[in-house]
Amino acid sequence: MLEKDPLSGLATRLRILVIVVAIALLVVGSSVESVNPLDGLRKYTRGVEFDFVEWETAALFNKAVSSSLKLERFLDDKQQVDVILTWLAGTENVINLEQDLITAQNDSSANRDQLVQAAKVSLDEKKTEHNRLAKLAEAVLQNQTEVTLTKAGFGFGGQILPPVLYQVSDLPLNLIISPRTEIRNELSISLDAGLDAVEKDEIESGIYHDYDLSALVEPVGGIGAYPTMVMRTTNLNWLTETIAHEWIHNYLTFFPLGMRYYVNDQMRTINETTASLAGKEIGQDLIIAYYPERTPRHFLRMPTYTTVLAEATESLNPFNFRAEMRETRLQVDSLLAKGKVTEAEQYMEARRSFFWENGYRLRKINQAYFAFYGSYNDTPGGGASGADPVGPAVQTLRTHYTSLNQFLRAIRYVSSFDQLLLLLD
Repeated sequence: MLEKDPLSGLATRLRILVIVVAIALLVVGSSVESVNPLDGLRKYTRGVEFDFVEWETAALFNKAVSSSLKLERFLDDKQQVDVILTWLAGTENVINLEQDLITAQNDSSANRDQLVQAAKVSLDEKKTEHNRLAKLAEAVLQNQTEVTLTKAGFGFGGQILPPVLYQVSDLPLNLIISPRTEIRNELSISLDAGLDAVEKDEIESGIYHDYDLSALVEPVGGIGAYPTMVMRTTNLNWLTETIAHEWIHNYLTFFPLGMRYYVNDQMRTINETTASLAGKEIGQDLIIAYYPERTPRHFLRMPTYTTVLAEATESLNPFNFRAEMRETRLQVDSLLAKGKVTEAEQYMEARRSFFWENGYRLRKINQAYFAFYGSYNDTPGGGASGADPVGPAVQTLRTHYTSLNQFLRAIRYVSSFDQLLLLLD
């Protein structure tokens, strides 16, 4: 009988304590709802609002089971990589089989029912097999992210706080509300996944006509709940970046920057730009360490890589989406500043048609669109952020520090845009 290592037992108990404390703080923080004078418009959303409590209860149970088994600890680095690559291939297979089922359902031949049944059986079998591997794959990526964070100087007493926990999930949609007269995120509400275009438009149109507000229902790639929620994908680079991005939000929850996320649009932009910059760096470090063959061709260390990447992307695509969207935002800001709300909305619809003709299938561009996408301002050029100075200020501050850890230690105490500007001075 093997003698149990007392230090190993202590480490396990410490990790469990860290997880419990993190869960308590993060779940309570994410569950607080402010009293908002716009709550009356929830008559359009009450029946389709996402239940975070139910989701987190199930997700935490799954993570508790996975954590107790710790199967990833029995795998060396190569075996862990093999698990992830197998899981990604399985994800692609499931997506293809889902498409096969849709094709069979739209078949007009006499044997349609047999085709549908065969496609459904194949999909169900593959899903069952794939789901068995999913929990291990998530545990592996959580472990690889924590190792990467530890190497970058994060952690407390050998533990990453909060521990990295994420789950691939059908993400809720995000309803964004903005005034028509200016671009400002007035309210955000998470809605059930799966609403179709007609249902989205009914919500948006109702709010527009009854409350004279701009509204938009949009998908998101990740949500900083705890565990964090991440969209299904076959793109490992995007996945590692998103896992890290959402962990940064959890990490910042313990500091003034994260605590003041919802104070105003400036704080939201500082948070999102910080998480985007950090998520890219952490995700790329993970790729280089474990999946070097997937390192992006144009990757360079901060602070230069975002500029190089933007220039490379522009050279590969003759239609410059970011430049065109920046021009759109600047013109909309100008029209709204002159009180020309109707003209601004007509212009945005014309530009939406322009983007559509150039391959970008945007369902709607309005004030809420810019209120949402304008807060993600981590790449030079502005894009949907237009001339907003907040994102560039965060980008500039990043260049003042050699390491990501130093940068986050400085910016995590920022509680206003003015304070950020003082750091730059």
